[in-house]
Amino acid sequence: MLRAPNANSQSNPTDMDTNHQRSSRAYQFHPARPVIIDLFNLYLGRNNRHKAEENIREPPNKSQKRVTANRELPPRNEQFLIDFEQLPSQFPDQEQLRAVTESVLISLVIQCSGHAPRAEFLLFALRSLCGIGYINLDTFLSSLLSSVTAAELSVSQGSHVMSTALGSNLSHPGVLPSSGLISNASNFQSTNPASPLHSIHGIGSPAQSANEPSSRGPSIPINSSDHTSNGQQSMTRVSMSARDNAISSLRQLCCKIILTGLETNLKPVTHAEIFYHMLNWLVNWDQRQQGSDEPDSIRSCKPDKSLIECLHSCLDVIWLLVEEDKCRVPFYELLRNCLQFIENIPDDEALFTLILEIHRRRDMMAMHMQMLDQHLHCPSFGTNRYIPQTITNIAVDQVSSMRFSPITYPSVLGEPLHGEDLAASIEKGSMDWERAMRCIRHAIRNTPSPDWWKRVLVVAPCYRLQSQAPTGGAVFTTEMICDAAIDRIVELLKLTNSGSDINCWNEWLIFADLFHFLMKSGCLDFVDFVDKLVARLADGDQVILKTNHVTWLLAQIIRVDLVLNALNTDHRKVETTRKMLSFHKEERSSDPNSPQSILLDYISSCQNLRVWSLNTATREILNNEQLQKGKQIDEWWKQTNKGEFMMEYMNMDDRSTGMFWVVSYTMAQPACDTVLSWLTSGGTESLPASNLQANDRITVIREVNPVPISLLSGLSMNMCMKLASQLEEVMFNGQAVASIALVETYARLLLIAPHSLFRPHLSHLTQRNPATLTRPGASLLVLELLNYRFLSLYRYLGKSKPLMYDVTKIISNLKGKRGEHRTFRLAENLCINLLLSLKDFFVVKKEGKGPTEFTETLNRITIMSLAIIIKTRGVADADHLLYLQPMLEQILATSKHTWSEKTLRHFPSVLRDTLIGRMDKRGIAIQAWQQAETTVINQCTQLLSPAADPTYVMTYINHSFPQHRQYLCGGAWILMHGHPENINSANLARVLREFSPEEVTENIYTMVDVLLHHLQLELQRGHSLQELMVKACANLAFFIWTHELLPLDILLMALTDRDDDPHALRIVISLLERQELQQKVKFYLNNRGPPEHWLFSGPFKRVELQKALGNHLSWKERFPPFFDDIAARLLPVIPLIIYRLIENDAIDAADRVLQLYSTFLHYHPLNFTFVRDILAYFYGHLPGKLILRILNVLDIKKIPFSESFPQHINASNAAMSPPLEYFATLLLGIVNNVIPPLHSLKYGPGGDVRVPHNKIPATSQPGPTIAVEGQKAFYHIPDPGTYTQLILETAVIEILSLPVSASQIVSSLVQIVVHIQPTLIQSSHCLHGASSGVFSVLPTSPSGGSTDSMSASRSTPSVSGINSSNIVSRSGYTCQQLSCLLIQACGLLLAQLPQEFHAQLYIEATRVIKDSWWLTDGKRTLGELDSAVGYALLDPTWAAQDNTSTAIGNIVSLLHSFFSNLPQEWLEGTNLIIKHLRPVTSVAVLRIAFRIMGPLLPRVANAHSLFNKSLSMLLNVLVDVFGKNSQPSTPVEASDITDLIDFLHHVIHYEGQGGPVQPNSKPRAEVLALFGRALESLRPDVQHLLSHLRTDVNSSIYAATHPKLVQNPL
Repeated sequence: MLRAPNANSQSNPTDMDTNHQRSSRAYQFHPARPVIIDLFNLYLGRNNRHKAEENIREPPNKSQKRVTANRELPPRNEQFLIDFEQLPSQFPDQEQLRAVTESVLISLVIQCSGHAPRAEFLLFALRSLCGIGYINLDTFLSSLLSSVTAAELSVSQGSHVMSTALGSNLSHPGVLPSSGLISNASNFQSTNPASPLHSIHGIGSPAQSANEPSSRGPSIPINSSDHTSNGQQSMTRVSMSARDNAISSLRQLCCKIILTGLETNLKPVTHAEIFYHMLNWLVNWDQRQQGSDEPDSIRSCKPDKSLIECLHSCLDVIWLLVEEDKCRVPFYELLRNCLQFIENIPDDEALFTLILEIHRRRDMMAMHMQMLDQHLHCPSFGTNRYIPQTITNIAVDQVSSMRFSPITYPSVLGEPLHGEDLAASIEKGSMDWERAMRCIRHAIRNTPSPDWWKRVLVVAPCYRLQSQAPTGGAVFTTEMICDAAIDRIVELLKLTNSGSDINCWNEWLIFADLFHFLMKSGCLDFVDFVDKLVARLADGDQVILKTNHVTWLLAQIIRVDLVLNALNTDHRKVETTRKMLSFHKEERSSDPNSPQSILLDYISSCQNLRVWSLNTATREILNNEQLQKGKQIDEWWKQTNKGEFMMEYMNMDDRSTGMFWVVSYTMAQPACDTVLSWLTSGGTESLPASNLQANDRITVIREVNPVPISLLSGLSMNMCMKLASQLEEVMFNGQAVASIALVETYARLLLIAPHSLFRPHLSHLTQRNPATLTRPGASLLVLELLNYRFLSLYRYLGKSKPLMYDVTKIISNLKGKRGEHRTFRLAENLCINLLLSLKDFFVVKKEGKGPTEFTETLNRITIMSLAIIIKTRGVADADHLLYLQPMLEQILATSKHTWSEKTLRHFPSVLRDTLIGRMDKRGIAIQAWQQAETTVINQCTQLLSPAADPTYVMTYINHSFPQHRQYLCGGAWILMHGHPENINSANLARVLREFSPEEVTENIYTMVDVLLHHLQLELQRGHSLQELMVKACANLAFFIWTHELLPLDILLMALTDRDDDPHALRIVISLLERQELQQKVKFYLNNRGPPEHWLFSGPFKRVELQKALGNHLSWKERFPPFFDDIAARLLPVIPLIIYRLIENDAIDAADRVLQLYSTFLHYHPLNFTFVRDILAYFYGHLPGKLILRILNVLDIKKIPFSESFPQHINASNAAMSPPLEYFATLLLGIVNNVIPPLHSLKYGPGGDVRVPHNKIPATSQPGPTIAVEGQKAFYHIPDPGTYTQLILETAVIEILSLPVSASQIVSSLVQIVVHIQPTLIQSSHCLHGASSGVFSVLPTSPSGGSTDSMSASRSTPSVSGINSSNIVSRSGYTCQQLSCLLIQACGLLLAQLPQEFHAQLYIEATRVIKDSWWLTDGKRTLGELDSAVGYALLDPTWAAQDNTSTAIGNIVSLLHSFFSNLPQEWLEGTNLIIKHLRPVTSVAVLRIAFRIMGPLLPRVANAHSLFNKSLSMLLNVLVDVFGKNSQPSTPVEASDITDLIDFLHHVIHYEGQGGPVQPNSKPRAEVLALFGRALESLRPDVQHLLSHLRTDVNSSIYAATHPKLVQNPL
């Protein structure tokens, strides 16, 4: 857009202004000035100089000859040029003479604009001077416009009108910067110290003498009656009207001059400045109407004729600027300014015509920016999204965690917008509002993490601080959240009233946790919420509120500070309290003795008691009956705690459970004390605290049963928070070591309420007491909790990365300390688990700078984790790839490892290309060993011989060289000679314990290198491989089992990473199959309870420290373990071994390992993610037998697989693809459980519109079905975390497990999508009409679609093999709705699959397009094809309402749904679509290509290389059709693709800005250069329309106003 430049656009504004002032003074005193003025005065008939002109200084040389003529009439105009041509001979400096002439001419234009004859002469003079080349129109017009602006500002002095109008327009959006616009104003304004504007009459010619009345400035006749009625107002009206007429006259004259200039070849920058001023004059066409301080009677006057004439003059200039024949300014510049939103639009056909054309072309351009069915795109909570804009000036860890707004709102230009201010402008009831409500309702039902909520919510206005800035990423207002929360309450009430078999109480508990979080976060205004809830429940004839669930819900939050303030200090506290109490209902449950019924029966009493204690003002409105009922609670509690009696919490009946829940609301602290007394009821006992001192004892709390989660779940949120804090105090600051039951109870508390009770433990505990983690045993306990209980919780909450950074600091501090093995290895194992749990890009250092603080092991795990993430999930934002290379350099700077070719071949290319050239340092390591071998063997002989002196141990530790210490284990290996008993194990164990953890790790990796090298040497000497392998395993058994000298997990990973050696993996398999390890694992399984630890009711067994961790880790340790175990440390290691075995094609070995450890892997906290990722990582390389073995890692009964899935993966005919019914049911599961519903759920026995989101009615029809279940709490699905993710990723696992090719699967899915609507419509049970509210989020279908040219596009046949009536009935949607949602589900599913599926999708999509015969039908006219294409590319939601779905429309909608869920890195492959479509020979296919790829360009605006690549592909298609040598099937004019031209202009401005186009947005120079190269191949008529998209400053307004190109032309 064109606009005045700001100060920053000038190189040095101060110097420039100084230079202009100097030049102005020079022109003012130039001796030619009076001569030129007199000459013009002569021809203007202004011989008599009056006082206004006497203020002009006379030049110093008063004897200078003037050109004068004493004639009564001015000479003929034709004589002017002859007279003027005499001046150059008098003044030799022609350039200065030209500048003075322009200055005088501009002053005269301003003075004489209101005098028609003089204005005509000035136009004649200007044309004449231009004819002889004496006026440079580029500089003249720029200076003229600047001076006019200054003059208009001058006339507005003392009036707020013009300054306001012009001030607003100088920053008017949509203007391209112009050079020298403002600076020139000072230049020419100062040529006349006395303002040329009349003080009363506004702009006009100077006041004339009395004998020239006709030449006076403009004025309006004054009616005498006006003076009589209101003299002052009449005078004001006259003054304003005169001013407006004067301004109009000046602008009209300028327009005439500009029209003259446009007949010549002006520079692009001049066109830009003219365009800018014309836009401002048009927007402010009626200055009088803009004034806020003018009387209404003045503003209501009809526009003067002069204003309309001025408006028409501006329009003439605008049309000439944007006319396609010349294309002086792209028409796009009109689209991105606010001219179409002008206020006080006059009843003028010319202006209306322009605005209508702007609207038409803007809407067509915006269409290309938006995806089909974009209003249906909402988050699934199954995948992360990221902010699609250039990220600068923020920490690298923030880059890796920033999330994309869940939805965006399209602007009038089609740009995706988000932000708190924008959300506040969404009108209730609009489509955007309904879309936002869909998203929030979906979130409330599916409880995404608090991390997601915090990024999208805003603080309620009543709680916001004045200094708090708007939230940029927020897209939901408080009102939206409030309405959605109330909707959920109503849904739950209806579900409760319906008597459904769904666990309603569990649904209420899940919502209560989220509701407490929302209220505590300040996202809900409590008073407003209560008011709206009362109104909603009172609305309608049917009574919804029949139970006390709402009262219970409010009781959960009554102790939140914001709620307490509302009930204590708010001026509406009495009314709010009364409304809150009005929700009470007498409990009439069908099961009155159930715990929840008892709680609901007493909850009103609890609420009344709490309100009574808050303040006295509200006591009079309380229910005395409920207050009296509270005494029953006290009596029960006193009776229960009477004497020595204690409740048996493991055997509590339902009534006792319910009453204890009630007590938690009235007496939280006594209830907490009771729970603590339960957990400590076993007393304490003493355990041996150390292997070193037999008399050293440690006190521990005896084991009891942990509190059942069923009992904990019903406690008040207030009590849970108190109990969690008290348990933390006992665990981390108590005198005795906590019992496992106590720690487990604490873990269960946090799992049942992840939103309300979560705390980041390392920082939380430190804030509570900085000395906590320095206490003995405290750091061990918190690390065990994080590693074995909260790993999934932290990932669900989005806190894995911050935790990883915190744990890395612990590792960094410990890795060099001697003897700190236990804490270090636990922290390292936790970090391994964290690295492998991440699903999106991460950095290894929070600050992003300096070498990594990871250990060698963690460096290797990091590379593997990145490989899995990038290959299976993609890099969500292209900016993250910018940090990948520096991060790899950080890792490789401290890592000595080299990855094998077999490993690298499965790595994603972005990693493989970096690592493949890395120098192999293993040979160097062996050489170093050989050089040090003699010295090392001598030292080891002295240290490790059976008769070695024990005192030599300390001598070795204190005096040996570090470079020799790393070979200790390698030397011991050599000394064994296959007989481990030959060495002194006691001395070796003592030295390894005294080593630092880092030294032990280095010894392990070095020993593995020595072992494998020694093995190769022995083979060369003729020894048997089998014999050598037996000895090697026996030696390793000595290290890890016989004497437990080394950590098993690190040794296995060290061997696994040496897969370049043919024997390393064989040794690993041998170790995994040994009985010693099998017994360790069996012991672990027998003593740890079930994998779902939260369901375990019996007491946990505390395993002895030495048995759990071995000698190396338990040496000198005092504190017993809770969950830690050597076997548990293998849980993240075994999956890595499986990866390495598959990479090396050791399929049978991988199968054996999985068979041995499948039950053990059930304890892996992320086993579901492991299965999903390994199937995706090795897709196409896994045999069916191994896939089945991998699936057995899961507890199949708990995974919602399709019923027919087992028969498809076990099918004897692997080449046969499953029937379409199977794929349709998979998509239906995603529609019902993953995609946000189109409307509120409705429950009840009479005609449900839709079943609950995760419950599908049972059916007797054949084909797969989804399991019938209610909403699950987080702890039931810790991996993957939410039910939507579980359903979506289960479908992914099914697809990846099928024994058919990706092409067959994609073909089946595309076949369903292409034919989905006619297939569903054939169902006899399909509702062709929609019930009330069903289409509330679908746009209204456009008219049309009945012409003959449409018939071909509407004849999409149905597809066989799908039981459509069954599908429709199980969805709860009409077939029109379902057809659209199935397309969305298919796109979402395909986006989760590996890239092999994406390539097949692009092939299938182009095949469907090419198979549309009417695209290549030579008999079709261009008009018919355009109509057909336009109709075919309607949103499927529109077409569905007319039952006119098209194959192309469905496939494009599928691609757009796919694109919207695809990580940005994977969008790189989308160019295959264009590749398969080419060569394009018709405008119809060209439009389809732009419709497919167009919306992608805004999505990749921050990925410049990808943007350029995609843009190049579209330009290539454009060249195919409009190239100089192309021959399209039907001749077509360039004017027929103006919408595509406008879109190209807009999208490069969007990319240049990195987001929505702003007033100062400019295309990047590189993009203009790209266009310049493409234009060379286009036809001249198309080149012409794109002529400004190039780097030539002489032909492009964008290049001419681009600072980079102006300074450094390409």
